[in-house]
Formats: sequence, structure tokens, C-alpha cells
Amino acid sequence: MVFDAKVQHQNPALAFLTYDDEHHRFAFANLSVLQPDGTETDKQGLIGVDHVAYTYGSVKDLLESYLYLKAKCIKPYWCIHHGVTVSMYYADPDGNQMEFQVDAFDSNEEANAFMCGPTNAANPIGVEYDPEEWLARIQAGVPTSDFLVRRVHEPMSPIRGAFEHSRDPSSLGHGGDR
Repeated sequence: MVFDAKVQHQNPALAFLTYDDEHHRFAFANLSVLQPDGTETDKQGLIGVDHVAYTYGSVKDLLESYLYLKAKCIKPYWCIHHGVTVSMYYADPDGNQMEFQVDAFDSNEEANAFMCGPTNAANPIGVEYDPEEWLARIQAGVPTSDFLVRRVHEPMSPIRGAFEHSRDPSSLGHGGDR
């Protein structure tokens, strides 16, 4: 009501909504479906703001950011092609999460059509990718634009990929210090 949002995609586990031309502004997760045996629903990172997203202008820009952060021993815990975006998720020592993304479509209309379409309905999470493999393919001459279209739709990634492993301070590149 506050945002006058419309549902872009909804299933029993997830809902994506928008209030403007963007493919989605909100994502809601039903933890009783995603973690039916979960006993820690009040655990940090499960309730409240899930993540903040930052959009890059190109796959090249996203991968340059990846290399810059990797050189500082900061690695993403989840690299996922959502279909509507190519994303890398990072976590800080407090568990705050950032999504660095590139829109996969040239227009909001195309992105919205994808969000409401059968490919997204079949796999609304996405498939994981290896940025090192993508960098090697780019070095071999594959244009970065080839990575925007999600050509493989399985296996569907679990939500958060290896997030739990990223909570180990040694994997955050900060040695547990701030």
C-alpha cells in the first residue's frame, strides 16, 4: 500500500515486487518454505534487510571490481546469474550483505518481461558461475556481452550459495578485524 507495488513474480517461497519500471525493488522470502526445519528464524541475516544492491554499467565493470576486491583478499560468497542480473554477493564481518550486479537486459521492459515469464518461473534464483572462468573466457576473446544472457537454467542454486561459509572471518578477507 505504501509503495503501490505490483508483483513481478511470486511462488510459495519467493515474491519479487516493484513500484516503478525497475524489474524488482523488493524480494520477500518465506522461510517456512525455504527452511522448513529451520529453528533459528531470528538469526542475524534472516530477518530484516537482506542486502543492498549496487548496479554496475557492464560485465567488464563488475569483473574489474571483483579483481580489485580480490587483490585486497575480499571475495564474493555467491556469484549467481539470476537471469535478470549477473550478481556477486559480498558480506562484511557483521553479516551485512551487498549485491554487486549488472542488468542482463537493455531495457526495463525486457527485464520485466523476463521477471513475469516462464524462464524465471522455472528458476527464480539462478545458476552459479565462476568469475575466474569468465575472466579466462574473456581473455580468450569471448565478448563480455555473451555473459548477459543466461543460457543455462540448471542446476538452480540454493539461496545464498555458500553464505554460511562466508561467515567464517578468514574467508572475508578481513581476518576478523574491522
